[in-house]
Amino acid sequence: MGKTREKSIINRLIYGLAVFVLIFVICLIYGIYKENNFNDYVKSEYHSGISKFKRDKEVKYSDMDTYKIINDEYNDAMFYKTIKVTPNTAYKVTCMVKTQDVVTENQNTNAGAHISISDTTEKSKSLTGTNDWTKLEFYFNSKNRETVKLGFRLGGYSDNVKGQAWFSDFTLESGIADTSNTWKFACFIIDSIDVTLKNGQKVQLSMGLEDISDMRANMQRFQTSCGRLSNYLMEVEYDIFEIKQPLTTLSYDEENQYYVGPNDVENLIKDYVDQSDYDHIFVCVRMGDILSNTEIPTHDWIGLGGMDYYGIGFSNIRLPNNSKNYIYKYDARINTFPEEVFVHEFLHSLERDCKEYGYSVPALHDNSLYGYKEQQLSGLQAWYGDYMTCNIVDKSTGRKVGIEPSIYTKKPVHKNDFEFSHKLNDFDEPQNAVDEFMSNVGRIFSGK
Repeated sequence: MGKTREKSIINRLIYGLAVFVLIFVICLIYGIYKENNFNDYVKSEYHSGISKFKRDKEVKYSDMDTYKIINDEYNDAMFYKTIKVTPNTAYKVTCMVKTQDVVTENQNTNAGAHISISDTTEKSKSLTGTNDWTKLEFYFNSKNRETVKLGFRLGGYSDNVKGQAWFSDFTLESGIADTSNTWKFACFIIDSIDVTLKNGQKVQLSMGLEDISDMRANMQRFQTSCGRLSNYLMEVEYDIFEIKQPLTTLSYDEENQYYVGPNDVENLIKDYVDQSDYDHIFVCVRMGDILSNTEIPTHDWIGLGGMDYYGIGFSNIRLPNNSKNYIYKYDARINTFPEEVFVHEFLHSLERDCKEYGYSVPALHDNSLYGYKEQQLSGLQAWYGDYMTCNIVDKSTGRKVGIEPSIYTKKPVHKNDFEFSHKLNDFDEPQNAVDEFMSNVGRIFSGK
C-alpha cells in the first residue's frame, strides 16, 4: 500500500516535471520564433549576411514588438512587403522609427532609416544619428503599377549606413489625388555659394542684383509660356524665395560633374517646401564668373532636370559665367525666349512622368530627329509647343506624338490628397494561434 502511494507520487512528480520541461521548451522555441518572426515581410540586404533582423520586445513604441535592423558594418538593409495597388492612385505610408548611432558611409547622401519602394528611388525623408520615436510619412502615386514592394529600410538607394533602427506601427492609406491642371512651382534663388571642391579648391561666388532680377523675370515668362505652349492644358502658379544663406555643398558625378542635388539644398528649402504643396522646384545658382576667373566644372550644362525632391520634380538653373550673356535676358534682336531653360528642365520631369505612367513619349533631346531646328531668336520654342500638345508628327507612322495630355492632371502626391483617406489593412499585425496560445499559457502561470 505504501509503495503504491510512493510510486503514485513519483509518477506525478515525473509528469509535472515533464509538463514543466515541455512548457519551458515551448517557451524557448516561441521566444526564438518571436525574435525572428518578420511575418510576411521579405528581408533584403545589399551585402548578404551582414545585417541582423530581429523582433524587439524591450524597445517598443506600442504594445507590439518592434522590427529591428542592426547594421554593425556599412550596408543597405530592408524588410518589405509586396502590396497590391490600384493604378493612378495616391497612397500614404506611415511608421514610427527610433534610431541609434546611424551614420552614412558617404557624405551628403539621403540614406538612413526611412520608408521606400524597393528597386526605385521613391522614399520618405531619412533619419540619421540617434533619434527617439519619430513619425515618418511617405507619399507616392502607384502610376501604372499594380503592385509595389513597400519597405522599411536602414540604408539607401546609392549609399550604405551603420547603426540600429527600430520600426513600429505601420499604416497604409489610399487618398484622392488632386486632378486639377494647375501646377505650383517654387523657385529658389541661392544668392551665394561657399563650397570646397574635390581637389580641395575653395570657391565663393555670389549673384548680382541683375542676376536675381533676370530669374524673377523668367519665372513670370515661364508662367505665361507654359499656358501658351501647352494650349492651356496646364496652368502655372509660382512662389519665388531668395535664400541668403550660402550653399555649402555640391553633388558630383562623372556625367554632369558638379551640380546642385536635392541633398545639397534640403536644409535651405525644406521649411518653405513643407509649408505648401509644390509640384516642381527650381534652384537657381551661379557656378562661375569670368571676371574672377572662377569656373566650377559642369560639363557645360546650363540647366539640369529629371531629379526629384521626395517625389517633387527638381531642376537646376545655372547662370552663365559671363553676366553679360543674353541667355536669360529678353531682347527682340537677340533672344525672345529667355525662359527656355526653365521650360526645358520642367519638360524633363514630364518626360519621366509619361514613361512611369506607361505612356510613349519622344525623348526631349530628339528634336532634330523630328525635323525641329533651333531658331536664332526663339530657340526650340516650336518644338516645345508641339511636344506639350502632342502635335509632333512621327513621319514613320503618321501619328502625332508628344506629352500625353492627361499627364497635366497627374501631379505629385501631397498631404491634402488624404483629407478623406481610406485606411487599408495590408500592414495590420497578424493574429495567429501561436500568439493566442502562448498568451493563455502566460495567464495560467501568472495566475490571472
